[in-house]
Amino acid sequence: MNGLPGAPRERRRFDLFSNPARDFIDDVTRFSDFGGRTVVETVDGVPYFTNEFWTSRQRQAHRIHEVSYRACFKPQLPAFFIERLTRPGDVVHDPFMGRGTTPIEAAILGRVPYGNDINPLSAAMVPPRVETPTLGQVARRLSDIPWDEFPGHDRDDLLAFYHPVTLSKIEGLRAWLLEREARGPLDSVDSWIRMVAINRLTGHSPGFLSVYTLPPNQATSVERQIGINEKRNQTPPFRDVPGIVLKKSKSLLGDGGVTCHSHRFTTGPSHDTPAIGTGEVSLTVTSPPFLDIVSYESDNWLRCWFIGVDPATVNLSKHRDVGDWRDFVAATLKELERVTKVGGHIAFEVGEVRNGRVKLEENVIEATAGLSLDILGVLVNDQDFTKTSNCWGVSNNVRGTNSNRIVVMRRVR
Repeated sequence: MNGLPGAPRERRRFDLFSNPARDFIDDVTRFSDFGGRTVVETVDGVPYFTNEFWTSRQRQAHRIHEVSYRACFKPQLPAFFIERLTRPGDVVHDPFMGRGTTPIEAAILGRVPYGNDINPLSAAMVPPRVETPTLGQVARRLSDIPWDEFPGHDRDDLLAFYHPVTLSKIEGLRAWLLEREARGPLDSVDSWIRMVAINRLTGHSPGFLSVYTLPPNQATSVERQIGINEKRNQTPPFRDVPGIVLKKSKSLLGDGGVTCHSHRFTTGPSHDTPAIGTGEVSLTVTSPPFLDIVSYESDNWLRCWFIGVDPATVNLSKHRDVGDWRDFVAATLKELERVTKVGGHIAFEVGEVRNGRVKLEENVIEATAGLSLDILGVLVNDQDFTKTSNCWGVSNNVRGTNSNRIVVMRRVR
């Protein structure tokens, strides 16, 4: 399993495990790696620890993480907790794994990754990146695909995004992968190629298969894309499908591959994960869907089409009412209590929503009522935004959006 710089520091922290909860809080309180001092205050009996606990600078993590997905946190967030609250070989879990930031970081750091998501796209995106093929294997498989034998395209509506020849190759690759999957599970190379193709379908640079469109973590509608093309006076250019897949593969594998043979990934609701045994998990690092702010079907219709899934059949949890959201979190925490070993931890990341009027961590704390979970505190990672967020019109220090807010819990019995 590949590691990253900083292992000596992690080994130093292993010496603190005589009382993990106390040592974690002491470490957080003394933390000053980025120059600031941790501000500690108590709100309604709960300690809050505010600092820049992980850097806001981009591209400070393994390149294997660099795939696009809505509402994902930085790899430094799970790394912060994995390094302090687990040892190599421990199970690290995420019941809302999304693009797989937590399980992939766990694999990189020598832990056993578990993950679950009700979104079937996660099952296509995560496993190929914890057990990666080599670039040579990818290149050879791409050369084996009968690109010149694929028939013409069927989806005329997708010509709003793609050059006719490019669309023929995309549809051909899709059919080729679906046919192989129908005969049995895809091997690691086919799974990798599918994962990369999913992430290159649409975007706003020549590194994607489409003409200029929205950023790659969401797909616009055909009708809106026609409008974008007219406004920009653009026509979809030819894109080299295997060339783009190989180029992105080279980038993702640029820091080396990941080899993790022990892992467990499931697709289903977060409150029902029977494939995970009672007390198996040492640490969960996760972030649930917030209140009703993302449209799954509109964001993912193209990706779902590529893997053969009807997005309307994906029953994602969407809650406009805070009370309903809290009940949803309570059901998830009850299941996490079951799978977490005594002495294990849960780091539950949320944020402020509705212009800061709703602080979701307060609802998470309420949702622990009756569970054998002690609240160690709330970490607030305070930081300046990077250029990516500014592209979306999000300014610094407004609307409570500049911080990760993580409720840290420990199972006590």
